[in-house]
Amino acid sequence: MCDGVNIGYEVFGADHEPTVLLLPTWTIIHSRFWKLQVPYLARHFRVVTFDGPGNGRSDRPLDPAAYGPEAVARDARAVMDATSTDRAVIVGLSAGVGRALKLAADHADRVLGAVLIGGTLASNPSLPDRREALSHFLDPYPAEPKGWERANASYWLEHYDDFIDWFFHQCFTEPHSTKQHEDCVGWAGETTPEVLLADAAMGVSTKTAVGWAERVTVPTLVIHGDQDRVAPLEQGRLIAEKTRGELVVLEDAGHVPLARDPVRVNLLIREFVERVAPNPSTPPAKRHWTRGRSRPKRALYISSPIGLGHARRDLAVADELRKLHPDLEIEWLAQDPVTRVLERAGEHVHPASGHLANESAHFESESDEHDLHCFQAWRNMDEILLADFMVFHDVVTSRDYDLVIGDEAWDVDYYLHENPELKRFAYCWFTDFVGWLPMPDGGTRESHITADYNAEMIEHIARYPRVRDLALFVGDPQDIVPNNFGPDLPEIRDWTERHFEFPGYITGFDANALADRESLRDTLGYAPDERVCVVAVGGSAVGSALLRRCIEAYPYAANRVPGLRMVVVAGPRIDPGSLPTRDGVEVHAYVPELQRHLAASDVAVVQGGLTTCMELTATDRPFVYVPLRHHFEQHFHVPHRLDRYGAGQRVDFTEADPEALGEHVASQLGRDIHYEPVESGGAARAASRIGELL
Repeated sequence: MCDGVNIGYEVFGADHEPTVLLLPTWTIIHSRFWKLQVPYLARHFRVVTFDGPGNGRSDRPLDPAAYGPEAVARDARAVMDATSTDRAVIVGLSAGVGRALKLAADHADRVLGAVLIGGTLASNPSLPDRREALSHFLDPYPAEPKGWERANASYWLEHYDDFIDWFFHQCFTEPHSTKQHEDCVGWAGETTPEVLLADAAMGVSTKTAVGWAERVTVPTLVIHGDQDRVAPLEQGRLIAEKTRGELVVLEDAGHVPLARDPVRVNLLIREFVERVAPNPSTPPAKRHWTRGRSRPKRALYISSPIGLGHARRDLAVADELRKLHPDLEIEWLAQDPVTRVLERAGEHVHPASGHLANESAHFESESDEHDLHCFQAWRNMDEILLADFMVFHDVVTSRDYDLVIGDEAWDVDYYLHENPELKRFAYCWFTDFVGWLPMPDGGTRESHITADYNAEMIEHIARYPRVRDLALFVGDPQDIVPNNFGPDLPEIRDWTERHFEFPGYITGFDANALADRESLRDTLGYAPDERVCVVAVGGSAVGSALLRRCIEAYPYAANRVPGLRMVVVAGPRIDPGSLPTRDGVEVHAYVPELQRHLAASDVAVVQGGLTTCMELTATDRPFVYVPLRHHFEQHFHVPHRLDRYGAGQRVDFTEADPEALGEHVASQLGRDIHYEPVESGGAARAASRIGELL
């Protein structure tokens, strides 16, 4: 509490010094706007954030005395005291720059240095429309306000939603900023226009702000976008001049580069902190260099944690690569549960894997009753993707790698294209689907956003084709959906055929080795005459609802198939004890070689994930697949491929009540199988092309 106002704060990375204090910006948003900085900085320093009064976890007083640079600088000192922070490197954005200048000018003994992003000192002569509008802040607003005329007290009170939507469009001048805009509008909805008016009453004159800047004696780093519509670049130049600091201009960047260019901003902040506040307890780095011809061949393999099938196919590719390059060292950057598969296979998992934010846990948190809006969950994973890319960046800058392989490593692929100068290795990307597709009930909004994400990806490849040295589609051209990327965008198949190579499907195992089902069933403990139904939902906990539904469906299936044995595989992230028990149903935890049980089954029930469905297709097993609701890949990409093979029976979860599901299971037993064969050798073909990069 500071002067009777409760202030919410958080501390991250408490074991690391020095401390970085991330200051609040304008009251319209709270400290979550630092979400792309905290994970990275907290791995290297101690980080403190706090919400200024008026938003987040802090009180929302309407007394103007609680706001403005002087009040927030006072709050900052109180937070520093409460967190036992003697001195800190302070970082401010926009309005937070004034607060940082006030703190540094008056309390230099508490400040080690200051990073000032998108700030302003003067009255913005290059924005006359804004200056003119603000001079009428308390007057009635025009009947049809335009531009900065929305920055008006009465307009805020009467049309707050329109103002924040417009304002954040000014903050993000960069194309493809839908998520950043959406975040900020959501955070702005957590305060009120009355709070903003109280804050606005504490405006600071140009003379005062310039005076603070001139009195700053600590080192400063000024970061400013040259397309900033809120605080033009000339303001950054003025701040750097008055504080005698370094100016870094981010070309084509807007007002909030820490959200749109987080990799560059994070690296700039880290470099500055290490320069002005070196940690005396950190030993000097040991540096060595090996001549290129003397270095061992080394690859870093990033395996997607969404689905254990990725791990199986990646291991198959790695094995084939080693046949071609016996001296190749492969290190893996992966998360649970993939790490369990890799460790069981005797692979070397890089220690930095422990720093990765868990994507499986995120998808589980976004799911409901057999419902996962895959695209939206992916959008909401932006801070996880950035945090994990920064881990990757630390790994590849601390050691030399000849090759990086990314199996649907979305974070690596996206941020390498956003920061192509960071690529210092051959890079292979592969995936088994191309194109974000909207769900029908998402309406025009979802159609617009998916198309925008597709357009950004297309622009990435067109602008920087050198980033992907090799792009592999796990399958054949006919496996690609017959859709386009969006209005005025290319057809997905045409574009993919131009930019990918096709090694065929990669099963991760030899289906021929499982062809002797009688011997396989005997090995696994299945009697020759019993009917076995295997139920599996992959490596995450998203499928727990389907497991329960299948257990409920067992009596109906067993009524049609007396003696039916149902084997439910919970996987690595579902506690078998959390599932109901029933005679005739056995529940197992993680099964390392699940494909063997699937091949031995008489029928299977699975989600709509591609890997498991294709394993069943490759071994000619009848199966029912139940796509997760709102999972675009399982509703469009996977069914299109399975239809090509003539495999599986699709059942919608909403129509699969226990009785109906039991009937579907029973009807599949004994069905004649006439699937198109799944071509073998995909791993060897993929490895052959990847090996050429070495």
